[in-house]
Amino acid sequence: MTKPSRSSLWAPLISLLCACHLASCTGSSPAQPAPHEKPISPAVAQQTAASERNVEAKTQPENSVNNKSQGATETATFGAGCFWCIEAVLQRIDGVIKIESGYMGGLATQPTYDNVCSGTTGHAEVVRVQFDPAKLPYEKLCDWFFLAHDPTTKNRQGNDQGTQYRSVVFYYSDAQQKAALAAMERAKSHWSAPIVTEFTAATTFWLAEGYHQNYFNNNPTNSYCRALIPPKLKKLGLDSPPK
Repeated sequence: MTKPSRSSLWAPLISLLCACHLASCTGSSPAQPAPHEKPISPAVAQQTAASERNVEAKTQPENSVNNKSQGATETATFGAGCFWCIEAVLQRIDGVIKIESGYMGGLATQPTYDNVCSGTTGHAEVVRVQFDPAKLPYEKLCDWFFLAHDPTTKNRQGNDQGTQYRSVVFYYSDAQQKAALAAMERAKSHWSAPIVTEFTAATTFWLAEGYHQNYFNNNPTNSYCRALIPPKLKKLGLDSPPK
């Protein structure tokens, strides 16, 4: 058997030393094998997907009617019968920034529209209003509230009957309570019957289902809306699109 020559034995070692010397001169290092990736559990994958959906949702444009540019704001919540009607009125008031339809004043958690309409949860249909007090003082907003519905009919607005349709002011401070009561006194001259509006400290606001938001503007041909809302807007001098 022929022995390998010395040059053949040293050749691989010399090549390796040259490669290492070249790497040190260029600042690079030999390529490393990719580490084994840890498998992602289904729970982690689900959380990641949910996070991505939340980011996507935050980047979507907001409703141009129910969301306006804002500075310092305050919050008010009113129940005045069907929230479709009071929402359509207050959207058209200068100084109102955002309106959300929902439920307040009941005992059940996570109420649905069907639950509330059954009259068993104790909730009222309400609108939560974000407004600019520099343009629209709370007192003036309360004046619009008392003009926008009939506060003299207990648990009823027109043909809508039930505790969910009650006239109610949910106040967030003693100052709001005082201002709302003062607005009621001013409203008495407008109504011949006694005002039966309730005044209650605000509790948890439950956002109504998405299809209830901005309802009249999205559904102007709905027969219920057509019968009630345009005449109300005309009577109040608000029969132009919201700003």
